[in-house]
Order: sequence, then C-alpha cells, then structure tokens
Amino acid sequence: MSGVSLRVDIDRWRRHLATVAAATPGIVPVAKGNGYGFGLTRLAEESERLGAEAIAVGLPSEVAQVREAFAGDIVIMMPWRPDDDLARALLADTRVITTVSRVEDLAAIAALAGDLEQPPRVIIELATSMQRHGLRVADLAGVSDHLAAISLQGWTIHLPLSDQGRYVEAERLARAALSTAPATLWISHLPAAEATVLAKQLGGAGEDPAPLRLRVGTRLWLGDPGALATVATVLDVHPVRRGDRAGYRQRRISRDGWLVIMAGGTAHGIGMEAPTAAVSSRQRLVALAQGGLQATGRALSPYTIDGAKRWFLEPPHMQASLVLLTGSTAAPTIGDDLPVELRLTTALVDQVVEV
Repeated sequence: MSGVSLRVDIDRWRRHLATVAAATPGIVPVAKGNGYGFGLTRLAEESERLGAEAIAVGLPSEVAQVREAFAGDIVIMMPWRPDDDLARALLADTRVITTVSRVEDLAAIAALAGDLEQPPRVIIELATSMQRHGLRVADLAGVSDHLAAISLQGWTIHLPLSDQGRYVEAERLARAALSTAPATLWISHLPAAEATVLAKQLGGAGEDPAPLRLRVGTRLWLGDPGALATVATVLDVHPVRRGDRAGYRQRRISRDGWLVIMAGGTAHGIGMEAPTAAVSSRQRLVALAQGGLQATGRALSPYTIDGAKRWFLEPPHMQASLVLLTGSTAAPTIGDDLPVELRLTTALVDQVVEV
C-alpha cells in the first residue's frame, strides 16, 4: 500500500494499553479529533477491548463515530451550548453524558428535561487554572436548584499539565463540588498515584474512597513511541542538475542530485505544525533558527532519506511533497517506504498497518 502509513507493533502497543489501564483507576479513554492518528473508530474498538466502562469524545459530532464500536457510556467533553442542535438532541440519548460549564446552560437543560423520557445525564465542569471552561466555586450556589431535573453523573476537573500546585487545586475544587452534591469526580491530567491519594483523602478516615475516574488520551495511545512508526512511500524520483527549475514556484536547484516526490502533504498534516511551546532557552533558539530559515525559503522536511532529514524544495502540496536529495547520495527506489516524522495528534494517515 502506498501513501502515508502508521505502522503499529500491535502486540507491544496493546501490552502498553493494558498496563496503563491496569494502573489507572476508573480509566476513561479519550478518543477525539483525529483519534491520535489511529482514527476514532479504532480507538473505540481498543477501548472496548480494554473493558472500559466509558469513553470520552471531544464533540457531539464524534459520538456517531464511536458508538457502534463501543458499548459503554460516551462522554462529550466540549461543554453543552443551547444553540447546538445536535448537542440538544443527544440529551435524549441514554448512553451519552453531557458536560455543562455554565449555570445558565444547566438551567436550559433542566427546562428541556420535561420533554425527555428520562432525565439527561450530565457532568458539571469546574473552572481550573487552565481558565478555559467551567463554573467557579462561587457559581456552585446556583447549581442546586436544577439538580432534580437532571441525572448528575459527576463533576469534571480539567487540570493543566504543569504539576505545580496541581494536587492542591484538584483537592480544593473537588471538596467544593462534593459539598454541593456527592457524585463521581472525572479528572484529567492527574497521575494515577495522586488520584488514589486524593480519593482516599476525600473519602475520609474509615470511609470508602471518593468515586473517581481518570480521563487519559496521549499517555494511553501514544505513551510507548517504540510501538509506533510512520512511513511514507517514494512516489517518483527525478535526476536534477544545478540551475534546473522545478515545482509550482519553479525554484532553481542549488546542487546536482535528485528530486524525490514523497507521499504526504498538507492533507496528512505534513508542514502544518502546531506552534511550539518554547519553554526552554534551547527551544526558543531552535524556533528562531527555523523561522529564519523559512524566511529565506528553506524548510527542513520531516522525511528521512539515507539516515538524514532532507530539505523541501517548496512547501508541501496537498498529498505529495518535493524533497531535495543533493550530493553523491544514491536515490531511493520508487515504492520504498521511508521514515517520516509526524505529530500524531494532528496527522491523518492513509492507513494503519499492524506489524
């Protein structure tokens, strides 16, 4: 098969999935967006294989892509909004759990509940230092008036990745939520060991631990990079000489060599990197250097040929990329599959191949 492929050492990958699941209390696999490179249906199938009781998707539109492959509950993580017709319709689906992040939206759902056969299943999100979605602690006083109309499935806390003050924040918000109404805690980005301590601490001396579920995405699906490899097929190879022109923009070839046409382009996420976090000084210097090269029309491709990454001739096309191979290096053969570095949270591959 030609194109861009994600090769999976399936036995090793599944051992990793099982290890993470066994070490994570109440694991809720996250399957959203591009499905971490695997696709949503594949992640739903693997979640079913793991025996997970619930799966989390990002958007209402993603529910249909997982429900046939997964038999359990489906949590929609994007907060409900009254102008989303699909989100309103899914309130009637007894397998779907809706996230609510504003008191006015909870009130709107409560008003709609009378038209449903069963109360809609809801988890309420609390605002964290992420400053993204959620009710602040001061807003919790307005929640109680609407709880009778819904089926409260829990409280959700989406923590930042930084571990600075993370546990203290989780404990503070959890206590505020549980004092409003006892329910399961659904938490993201809290290590399993800390979550276990938190559940016991919230349960109190001599009591059962507080019910808690941990959503896991990247660490579950991509946590063993050695089990995964991305490759792209050589589609064509042309000898070129210095001074020749090539590509849409007819750029001049700087040295004799080969023009290698590789499978993969913007449709696969190649050349469409997310902005760098640039936390360290080294990362900032690398970002500056890359920006300077791109300003002169040069960009290093993610394709590795003969052990080294090679330069793009020009920005990637939609489904193919023109890569320069200069000097005395021998040309690859048409049909060869060569390594390509992809960010799997943004990549769309042509096929997932079990090896």
